[in-house]
Amino acid sequence: MPITFEVFEKDIAGRLGRLKAGDRTLRTPALLPVINPHLQPVTPEEMQALGVEGLITNAYIFSRSREFREKALSQGLHEVLGFDGLIMTDSGSFQLSVYGEVEISNLETLEFQQAIGSDIFVPLDIPTPPDADRPRAEKELAITMARLREAKEVLGPDAPLAGPVQGGSYPDLREKAGREVGDLGFAFCPIGAVVPLMESYRYQELVGVVMAAKGGIPVSSCVHLFGAGHPAMFAFAVAMGCDIFDSAAYALYAKEGRYLTPSGSAKVQELHELPCPCQVCRTHSAGDLKTSPERDRLLALHNLHVSLAEMARIRQAIQDGVLWELVDERCRSHPLLLKGYRALLRHAGTLERSDRVSKRRFFYRGTESSSRTEVIRYQALLDRLALPPRVLVAMDRTEGTGFDLVLPFRPPFGPYPQELQETFPIGQSEIPDWDEDMVTSGCRGIRRLIETHPRCTVAISCPPEWRCVVEREVPGAEVIP
Repeated sequence: MPITFEVFEKDIAGRLGRLKAGDRTLRTPALLPVINPHLQPVTPEEMQALGVEGLITNAYIFSRSREFREKALSQGLHEVLGFDGLIMTDSGSFQLSVYGEVEISNLETLEFQQAIGSDIFVPLDIPTPPDADRPRAEKELAITMARLREAKEVLGPDAPLAGPVQGGSYPDLREKAGREVGDLGFAFCPIGAVVPLMESYRYQELVGVVMAAKGGIPVSSCVHLFGAGHPAMFAFAVAMGCDIFDSAAYALYAKEGRYLTPSGSAKVQELHELPCPCQVCRTHSAGDLKTSPERDRLLALHNLHVSLAEMARIRQAIQDGVLWELVDERCRSHPLLLKGYRALLRHAGTLERSDRVSKRRFFYRGTESSSRTEVIRYQALLDRLALPPRVLVAMDRTEGTGFDLVLPFRPPFGPYPQELQETFPIGQSEIPDWDEDMVTSGCRGIRRLIETHPRCTVAISCPPEWRCVVEREVPGAEVIP
């Protein structure tokens, strides 16, 4: 049966959806914890009890395992792992990225994944590292696309196949790959070979890769960000339009003695308190956790709790229309993540096209808020206003003699008709004391108004402290005291 994806609610480019593969479904955004059959600090049964609806495992490991290969072929993957939810299998591309080669062909791994009953299986794509030169990226992308076409031809159009989007760090190759994967009919599109960017905190480059890939991937497809597993960056990636994440970070961090939080991680040996409501943290002290012979397992359980809770928090934020506020909060946990956030805001014009029209509120949180999708959309719609010949934009008064219409001013949006003062975003915005950034943004709204109404004369009244900003941002405008 083919993979299907339904979207029920949106915020920025984030989506509340339902992914269906065969008779198994998964709410999105979602995290698929990675399971290694040989090393399971948290078992699949325990994961299912925690509410995990899907996981990912490596078909290449199963195919090379003396202990699990025949069991998987005879009993099926779900029975061997003891998990009733959705199971996705990777082809061996991870090993290919680490070791440079694998002892399996594209068709061999696809047939094996099908034989063990995987719900979603992946062709043997070539994960081009971000720093590869263009000739290598083009060559490896061509191989990947040939293997995707081979998968469709051999297994049929309705096989539950993932279509990885590669292309290295070259935006045009990523966009081209996304478009070609969509043209081949893939409804599930992982963006691959981005782990090196995340491991080295190159979030600005990650934005470029993801947004380029999203530019080609059909909007109806479910997007999987391969290898993203730290809760601090989930909201950031969801805002770009990523629906599925997978990682072994919960276990790898635990093995290193690291304690995950929604805003970063800490070494457990440096903790004096366990600031988390999960069962592990409420039944153990920091001292207990440091000395426990089960430390790695307990940390893995905690890390998984935190990761799943963050996904639930993101889903609720999308439902409430406050994903920007969550992204802003999470991205201030690390300076390079903040740079990534600012890089994402440079794509706000693209994100605006998928954002919802009305939300619960707009909460101004500093400079970055002036570039959000809500501001861009509001200012773009100012051309719809029908204006009389002489208009006053009033930053400091409610009426003006000699004008046909007075438009109040609310930064960072700009001028607005009084009839809209109770509607979103004007009426549902929480704006602190004005600062230069928000007034500058509001002046963009005034410029937009002037540019789209050339037959109107627009004057601006403003307090003395903002006159220099207004004159700088709206040159040539009539400014009155």
